[in-house]
Amino acid sequence: MVVIAISGLAGSGTSTLAKMLAKKLGLKYFSPGEYFKSHSSGSNETERVMDVFKSGKGSDKDFHKKIDEMQIDLGKKGNIVICGKLSILMLKDIADYKIWVECDLKERARRTAKRDGIRFEDALKALKEREKLQLKEWKKDYGIDYTSQKKMADLIIDNTNLNENQVLNMVIKFMKK
Repeated sequence: MVVIAISGLAGSGTSTLAKMLAKKLGLKYFSPGEYFKSHSSGSNETERVMDVFKSGKGSDKDFHKKIDEMQIDLGKKGNIVICGKLSILMLKDIADYKIWVECDLKERARRTAKRDGIRFEDALKALKEREKLQLKEWKKDYGIDYTSQKKMADLIIDNTNLNENQVLNMVIKFMKK
């Protein structure tokens, strides 16, 4: 049984990595963020995140607790890759591998713009707003700056200048050690 927790900054490729890793290793995949975003009718990922955060649901501690419990329960069952902004923290005592993914802000904005079909400038503004909101909300709810999870990671990858397969191969190589 293996449990892999992947966290990182918005737009850094955590979901892409997690899905590729789950497929390659034949593991289940769960994203607390996808569950979170499913409570919005926004037209793209950026809008859905901000919509939920700005709604009463996004600041509802019980809603966040439910999502936290979901990933912990799935982690305890094993054979899964869980990818969420707080997954390293939530699975710190469960995950066999804790991976933090980061990327330059401008590259994350470029990727977000491409994914969501929006202008680069709008993606950059939205990422800054999202991170400010997440930092504030999670500091209030969890007492941490979520980027501090980087210190708990077994592997830190800066994929600013890497493609998806290079990142996947780095993780596989790390796991074989």
